[in-house]
Amino acid sequence: MNAEPLALWVEILISLFLLLGAAFVLIGAIGLFRLPDFFMRLHGPTKATTLGVGSLVVASLIYFSATREGLSLHELLISLFLFISAPVSAYMLAKAAVLQQLPLTPRTRGKPWEQ
Repeated sequence: MNAEPLALWVEILISLFLLLGAAFVLIGAIGLFRLPDFFMRLHGPTKATTLGVGSLVVASLIYFSATREGLSLHELLISLFLFISAPVSAYMLAKAAVLQQLPLTPRTRGKPWEQ
């Protein structure tokens, strides 16, 4: 298959979104690993990783839209599902942790179950 090369600005844009997404995913993974308790760890995957995967999906959308005719809708559906399901699942995890009264580290401010 002889595919036409992409324009330089499209390749740069795709590369920027891939690097941005990889950086956010890395930050989220480090946060998940390094933070001391569940409530602090919840922020890594829900905030940074959602932005990271969103950036990777945008890069995929740009690439497949540039190499084919028309807009690639698969990535739009993935993004929609991601941005709807991530906050809902984080809320459910936090609610379950509050109900279980998971132990906190002294650096965590406030007691969520005493409110």
